[in-house]
Amino acid sequence: MCGRFFIAQAPELFAEFYDYPERPNFPPRYNVAPTQPVPIVVGEGGARHFRLVRWGFWPSWLKDPKTFPLVINARVETILEKPTFRGAVRHRRCVFLADGFYEWRREGTGRNTVRTPFAISRADGAPMALAGLWESWLGADGSEIDTAAIVTTGANGTMAAVHDRMPAILSPEQVAPWLDTRDVDQAEAAALCRPCPDEWLRLDPVSDRVNAVRNDDAALIAPVGRPRPAPTPPDLPAAEKPRSSDEDEQGTLF
Repeated sequence: MCGRFFIAQAPELFAEFYDYPERPNFPPRYNVAPTQPVPIVVGEGGARHFRLVRWGFWPSWLKDPKTFPLVINARVETILEKPTFRGAVRHRRCVFLADGFYEWRREGTGRNTVRTPFAISRADGAPMALAGLWESWLGADGSEIDTAAIVTTGANGTMAAVHDRMPAILSPEQVAPWLDTRDVDQAEAAALCRPCPDEWLRLDPVSDRVNAVRNDDAALIAPVGRPRPAPTPPDLPAAEKPRSSDEDEQGTLF
């Protein structure tokens, strides 16, 4: 499951990395949470574009959002069959702008449970291309809301030390086919959402201040006990078993 992520690098770097024409000026965000506005990249008419959406997917056929669970993740194993995502995986794929995400390792049970937060980022400092699905929801009053969810897959060897699920992280070469809904069908696209290579990731234990959404500062991604090295600009473009989760059980953050 991916329930929090961070966007730390400059907006200009994301615009160059993903090659969209818009030049939005957005501040760093170190504790992005569900229901908040989040930036994504979409493919439209063969070009890429920046868009702001709500993190928490609402299918177009939904009548009353109050009756729908908070869907922040979509399991790649079921996106081709579930009515919630069938239309989006065929026509509305996106990439979340992110530099990394947080995950909590749980040890023990009941009152003895200990949850250790980790910041997971790319070892090379590049933006982390999180595969996503988006949808436009039209209310009875004519209001329109764009929403999105992050696609998840099984954990790779690195992530397995913390959790058994992880976001589907695309390589720079996979971004184009993922966004291409004209020539790449949904089955081909879903096949791109595999656990990324172990060496792509670095895991850093971080402060439990990240547990509170109100905390949103650069210190959240600093590894406990040592400074976090500054990211290197990328070439452009170029123990206990963790607990699982499912998009059908996302009424709460964790």
